[in-house]
Amino acid sequence: MSTIPKVTIIVVPRERFSYTRQSLESIYEYTKYPFELIYIDGGSPKHIQKYLETQAREKQFKLIRTDYYLSPNYARNLGLKQAHNNPSYQQNNNQYIVFIDNDVVVTSGWLQALIECAEETQATVISPLICQGTPLHEEIHCAGGESGIVEEIKSGTNQAEITRRRIFEKIYKQGKKLAEISPTIQRQKTHLAEYHCVMVRSNIFNQIGYLDEKLLNTKEHVDFCILVNQVGGSIYLEPKSIVTYVPTENLAITDIPYYMLRWSDAWEKSSLQHLRDKWNLTEDEYFQNRYQRLGWRRNLTIINPITRKMPFGKLGTRLASKVLRILDKKLNSYLTNRYRINKHISESMQK
Repeated sequence: MSTIPKVTIIVVPRERFSYTRQSLESIYEYTKYPFELIYIDGGSPKHIQKYLETQAREKQFKLIRTDYYLSPNYARNLGLKQAHNNPSYQQNNNQYIVFIDNDVVVTSGWLQALIECAEETQATVISPLICQGTPLHEEIHCAGGESGIVEEIKSGTNQAEITRRRIFEKIYKQGKKLAEISPTIQRQKTHLAEYHCVMVRSNIFNQIGYLDEKLLNTKEHVDFCILVNQVGGSIYLEPKSIVTYVPTENLAITDIPYYMLRWSDAWEKSSLQHLRDKWNLTEDEYFQNRYQRLGWRRNLTIINPITRKMPFGKLGTRLASKVLRILDKKLNSYLTNRYRINKHISESMQK
C-alpha cells in the first residue's frame, strides 16, 4: 500500500470571483504532488460558474455550488465535510487538508515543501511563506507571527484581579521584500497562520470540531490558531513553500455585490461580538475602534476610486465622498438583509 500522505485542497471564495482562473490554473500548473481538489463556488457570476463547471469535468475535481454567497468559514466547512465523507478519509491517518483562497497564486514545489515540513516535524498546522500583491512573489504578507489571549492582572491585597482580557495578533515580516529576507528565514515554530493558504493535519478537527461559522469575516484564523494551541497542536512556518495572495485592486462589476456582503457592517459587527463573547474578552478600545471603522474596506476599494475621478476639486470631492458613504451604508444594509432572506429561502427549498 502507498505511504504517500493524502492531501485534499479546498478552494474557497475570499472576497471576489474575478481572479478564479489565475488562481486555479496556478494550482494545476505548479503542484506536482498528488492531490484531490474540492472547489467551493459560492454564488459566482454565470461566466465563472460555467468556467468552473468546465474545469471540474476536465480535471475531475469535486465542485460544490451554492446559488448564494458564502462566508469563508461556512465554505471551508462545506469542503471539510465533503472530505470527511470520502471513504479514504478514515483509512489514512496522514491525511492533510489545505485551505486556500480563490485569489492565491502558488509556486513550484509549494505543496511538497508543506508535506515535508509536516512529516519531519509532526506539525499540526503548516503555513507557507505568504506574499502579497503584484509583481507576484516579491513582497511578504505573512511569515508567521503571534496570537493568543492576554489577561491583564491588577494585584490586590487579597488576590489578583483580572482587569482585562484581550485578543492579540502580530504578523511577522509584513511589507518586507522576499529577496531581502529569503537568505535568513528558516523553518520555524510559530503561533499564527493565515487562511490565505494553510495546510492542516485533518485529525485536529476531531479535537476542535468544525470551524466557527459565527465568525463571518474577521479573525477566523486567530480563533483557529488559539484553538490548535489550546489542545497542544503545533504550528510551523515553511518558507520553502511560497504563495502569493493578490488583493483586490479593481473590482469587476460582478464582484461588487459579494465584496459588499463579505465586508458588510453587519457581518463584521456580528463577528466581533461573537469573538468577544466566545473568549470572554473585554470590550475595550480595540472593539470600539473596530466598530467606528466599519466599512473601511468598501471605502478603500469602492468609494475612494470613484471620488478620485470626480472633477469637483477638494471640497467637492470631500462632499461627494460623504454622500457616497451615506448611500453605501444604506445599500450595504439592504444587501445584507436581502442576502439573509434569499439564503433562508434557498436552504428551505433544499430541505
